[in-house]
Amino acid sequence: MLILTTFDLDDHVYRALHAGASGFLLKDITPPRLLDAIRTVAAGEALLAPTVTRRLIAAFTNRPTATRSLDGVTPREREVLTLITHGLSNSEIQATLHISRATLKTHVSRLLTKLDARDRAHLVIAGYQAGLAEESPLSR
Repeated sequence: MLILTTFDLDDHVYRALHAGASGFLLKDITPPRLLDAIRTVAAGEALLAPTVTRRLIAAFTNRPTATRSLDGVTPREREVLTLITHGLSNSEIQATLHISRATLKTHVSRLLTKLDARDRAHLVIAGYQAGLAEESPLSR
């Protein structure tokens, strides 16, 4: 679900994400970017307006959170999750890890299952909770 709104208030964003939204954009988005956003969310990716992303990251990094366990996650899946946490796109992750699209989709699918995450946005949250945001991403 993609939410388009004039308000980027934190409460609206959090409620939309809890309700299952995978995208949250402001109505000032240009038509070409809106089409890209629709395609991105339809492909199962998550997308947030840049101002929302900055505040969401700040909210998660500035408050203490429970450390999330990555038990059962393989070293390669951890690499993928670290890159997702750092905001890399699928094509960037493929190039960084030198893996195929199908292999990446398998890793992401397994991460979603193992971490009980609904979508890529929840994987980012899990990565932050596991402390992966502080780890340096692999060389691109």
